[in-house]
Amino acid sequence: MQMSERFQITRAAELASLSVFRQFISDCCAKFRVPDGTVFELKLAVDEACTNIIEHGYKGMDPGSIILSFRIESDRILVQITDFGHVFEPAEAPKPDIEAALEDRPLGGMGLFLIYKTMDNIDYQTSEDGNILTFTKYIKRETNP
Repeated sequence: MQMSERFQITRAAELASLSVFRQFISDCCAKFRVPDGTVFELKLAVDEACTNIIEHGYKGMDPGSIILSFRIESDRILVQITDFGHVFEPAEAPKPDIEAALEDRPLGGMGLFLIYKTMDNIDYQTSEDGNILTFTKYIKRETNP
């Protein structure tokens, strides 16, 4: 059976919106019995991506908005985050030194690394429709015993 449902929320690109985005992901996942570990990973990735947009994407600009879309299919979840700030090139982002001792690491800089580690596929595109980050997480949904 092929199933696909989509949900969307738009909020201001400000730190106060992060808790709303996390709750949105939790609520969407709860409707479809998504395993807790997957929910945690999705919320982590959304939180990191949106924080980067808020802190860097709209830097030097009037605060804009973030559109968060959640789509679930039979075997995967697709999350799309759209903003209208500065273009970001993930390939040009500095790579964190994960071998360094914690006290030797700079604060921050792990967001993109965490997104790549927790998601199964990541795509970033820019167009006149905005900057669109899409990530995919393959799932096995919980079933009733």
